[in-house]
Amino acid sequence: MFLERFKESPKEKLVIIITICGLIIVLLVYLLIFMPIEAAVPTYGILDYEFSWTPERAELILSVWGVVGINKQMLAIYWDFLYIVGYVSLALGLILMVLRRSESTMQTIGLYFTLTPFLTGIFDIIENINLLIMLSDPTSISIINPLTASVCALIKFSFLFAAIGYFVSALIILLVFKLRKS
Repeated sequence: MFLERFKESPKEKLVIIITICGLIIVLLVYLLIFMPIEAAVPTYGILDYEFSWTPERAELILSVWGVVGINKQMLAIYWDFLYIVGYVSLALGLILMVLRRSESTMQTIGLYFTLTPFLTGIFDIIENINLLIMLSDPTSISIINPLTASVCALIKFSFLFAAIGYFVSALIILLVFKLRKS
């Protein structure tokens, strides 16, 4: 049944391809870039830096990382721009797959949730720019950069968790309705 539907709908093919490409990008960047950098800079992680909130906290993290750690984190942030493309594609694809099979209220709600991956990506880009600004001059960090990065990180994760919440809820509801129909 799934294969028949896949053959009939070019839009379904496109959504599946986008979702798979997103998953591949996310996995490759995480496994080949982020994991080795996390292992090489064990004291403070990137989440500590994203949520540093103040110049003093950001400067502390950067001083602990040192030049080598700063360079590795800068590389990771550059790769994060590709990672954003990956997770936006993955999240959008998963939401669209569930949305297309949903009905009534769940489908209407899902239409709004198709925006969340894009909003997540936009706030992640703003966050990354501020993180890179701080990394480029670790001894003179303005109050605006860590605050902006932290606020954007908070909003980014909120949208991301909302999207995951919708996807999981809609998937469970779909499965329950499918089981009741059988």
